[in-house]
Order: sequence, then C-alpha cells, then structure tokens
Amino acid sequence: MLAMDQPRRLPLAHLPTPLQPLPRLSRELGVDLRVKRDDLTGSHLSGNKIRKLEYLLADAVDRGATHVITCGGVQSNHCRATALAAAPLGLRAELLLRTPQGLRDELPNPPTGNVYLDRLVGAAIHPTSPHGYQSRETIMRDIADGVRDRDGVPYVIPEGGSNALGALGYVDAARELLRQCDAPPDTVIVATGSGGTLAGLALGFEAAGVATRALGVAVCDDRAYFRGVVDAIADDARRYALPALGAERYDVIEGFQGRGYGLATLDELAFLATIARDDGLVLDPVYTNKALLALVSLLRADPTALGRRVVFIHTGGIFGLLAHEDALRAAR
Repeated sequence: MLAMDQPRRLPLAHLPTPLQPLPRLSRELGVDLRVKRDDLTGSHLSGNKIRKLEYLLADAVDRGATHVITCGGVQSNHCRATALAAAPLGLRAELLLRTPQGLRDELPNPPTGNVYLDRLVGAAIHPTSPHGYQSRETIMRDIADGVRDRDGVPYVIPEGGSNALGALGYVDAARELLRQCDAPPDTVIVATGSGGTLAGLALGFEAAGVATRALGVAVCDDRAYFRGVVDAIADDARRYALPALGAERYDVIEGFQGRGYGLATLDELAFLATIARDDGLVLDPVYTNKALLALVSLLRADPTALGRRVVFIHTGGIFGLLAHEDALRAAR
C-alpha cells in the first residue's frame, strides 16, 4: 500500500528544545538523568501540545476551517495552546471544558491560569460535567453543527490533539532528541493524559531503529486504556509510512494518579516545591510533577529499573500551576 504524502506542518514551536542535565537527581538516583525542555517550545504556546498542533492546525487551514473545536479539563493546557495558536491564523476556538457539574459559574471567576488566556483570545467556552465529558465526541459534533448553522467551517481536534496526525509532532521530537544524545537513551519517560505524546515518541524510536523504550506515567485512566489508545494511534499512523509498533517499544505505569486527574495531594505539591528549590525545574501539578515523582520513586526502589541513560520529557503546564497558588502555599 502506498503511503500518504508527509502532511504539511506549521512552524509554531521554537525548536529544538534544550536537553539539559539534572545533576543533583542524577547523583541521588545513580543514573544519567536529563530533561528535554518541551516547556520551552514558546511562551504562551509552551508545552508539548504545540508540536501536535503544528500538524493539526496546518490541516485545519488547508481544509478552509473558520473554527477549531477541542476539549479538556477546565485548566487544559491543550485547550489554551489551541486557542492561542489558532488566533493568529484567523481561527476561532470553541472549547469544551470539564467542570464538576458542567455549570458556567464553576469556571474560575476571576479567570485564572489557562482559563484567563482562553478568555483573553476570545475563545468560546462550553462547560460540561464529568458525565457529559464521557460523550465529548458527540458534544463536539453538536458544537460543529452549530458552527455550520452560522455558515462557518468547523475542524474538530480530539482531546490532547491525540490522533495519528497530531502524534507526528512527537515522532519529530523523538528524532530531535536522538540527534541531541551521544547514545540513545535507555528510557524516555513522559506524563500521559491522552496518549498522543507517548504514541509519537514510541513510533519515533521504532522508526529510528533504536532500543529506547518510551514509558508513560498515567495521570488519569489506567494502563489498559492507554495501551489501547497508543496501539490505535500507531495503527492509524501506518498511513504516514511509519512502521508497526512493537509491544515492547513502550509501556504505561499507573499508581501515580493520586487523588485523580487535575487534583494534587499536599505530598505531591511538597515534591513540586522541592524540585523547584533544589533543581530549578518548575513542574505543574497535573502532569509533569506526577511523572517526575513516578520516575524518582521507581529509581529509589530499583536504580536499574530504567537503565543507565534516562530522559524526562517536561511537557509544560506552567499556566495551570498558577491556578493552584493556595494549595502550593499550604504545602510549602
């Protein structure tokens, strides 16, 4: 079967992002630990989502879209990045955001964190409850129908930008990382909330023919769910001339979801504060803090668990951190 042409990509991210050593943690854990700073892909566009949006928004523009529709938690980094990246392209963002009961008055007022930036660029916000969010694809189709009723052209982006097209952004990131390393890492670890970043990394290492394993830390759902998501994305990505993904190429670990998605314990926030103070690395409580806590916990239990050369992907999220100010103050 002939592969499709390589999709067009919009140059939205500042690349390559740095690969930096973490000397204190390396000494403590007995490994060569480095951090891939994808929190530095931009300023307001910072984080891992922008790599995926380079492909997804190029497709939206090529299809003549006037509106982009996507979804996430109330402080979604992906929704914020989508709204901010869409604005200079002349695209209006329609965001389906999950709140405790799906009520508009549950949105932060005054707006904080990512919601503030969503509002700043004029994104339309559609709140929904956790139960309603389970039918997010149906709700986004309804929003798309409303855009068509207003003579617009909708383009729907899945949660986290996690489909085969979006995952190409992290196929590129895997190649970029390998160019920055003297030898391929043994393990690359990343927070996993929708599966697309993990899928892209695993596919990138598979395509490069290296033995590097991609390891996702589930911040919601579980291992079985994310393995299903990654396998489905990998199967669909065959259209882009990518190889079949071996089952051993990646894995997902669970047990670090804490209180649940978007929630943090005082112990987790204390860890976040320690890393900021001792390593100069600012994490976010929803994704990166849980992923680095998992990495540290695994290596403290077994220094050989991840191999000698380990890379942590910092996926950003600093704007969401600003919505946890009171909890962080209590944890310090």
